[in-house]
Amino acid sequence: MSAGEQFLNGAIILALAILSLSFALIIVRIVRGPTLPDRVLALDMLVAVGIGFIAVIAVKTRSFVYLDIAIALGLVGFLATVAFARFILKRGRHKHADYGNEAERPAQEEGTSS
Repeated sequence: MSAGEQFLNGAIILALAILSLSFALIIVRIVRGPTLPDRVLALDMLVAVGIGFIAVIAVKTRSFVYLDIAIALGLVGFLATVAFARFILKRGRHKHADYGNEAERPAQEEGTSS
């Protein structure tokens, strides 16, 4: 085993350890929240860590077919994040009918007090 292969194996082990630690921390954030946007962001990071795992395994096995899977997972993760964001936005509109009109609110209040 050459020095380059030893370095690569050490880097792979280190990368897998860091990805495993970040995976555990992300799971804690998903469970604890405290808000829905925090959970959505954690799910997005979970997809990113999954892509990292797939990329490291692709390097370890020297089978770069896995990179196509990582790209597809990235696209699906992006679409899921956009869908969650739209869900949060629509959910907020049901609670607050004038969501997004904060700039107009002081002008309306001044007009009613005169």
